Amino acid sequence: MSKAKKNIIEVHGTAITVLNQAGDEYISLTDITKHKEPDRSDHVIQNWMRNRNTIEFLGIWERLHNINFKPLEFEGFKKRAGLNSFVLTPHQWIDTTNATGLVSQSGRHERNPLLCSGGTLRR
Repeated sequence: MSKAKKNIIEVHGTAITVLNQAGDEYISLTDITKHKEPDRSDHVIQNWMRNRNTIEFLGIWERLHNINFKPLEFEGFKKRAGLNSFVLTPHQWIDTTNATGLVSQSGRHERNPLLCSGGTLRR
C-alpha cells in the first residue's frame, strides 16, 4: 500500500491509524486491538480470524466488492472456522482467497493488518 495517505483518529482515547488509498480507507486492526491487549495484539487478531462470524463477514464483504475473490477457498475456511484446530492469519486469508478488503502491511516489528471500511468513514 504505497503512497497511501495516513490519518489518525482517536477512539476512546486510543489513536487508530486510517490509511486512504485510491478512495478506500483501511483501518488498522493492530491499533484497535492494542487498546485491549497492548503486548499481544497479533494473538487477538488471530483469535478474531478464527471466529466463524468474522469469516462470514469477510466473505460477504469480498463477494460484494471484489470480483477476483475465490469463493471456493472461502468456503473451506468457513467450514473449519470455530474448530479448536483452526488457525488463520490475515496473510493466509489474503493469499488464499485473493482478498482485497483486508491487507497485511509490514511494520517495524510486526505485520499490521488493515480492514477496508468499504468507503469513507464517518467521523
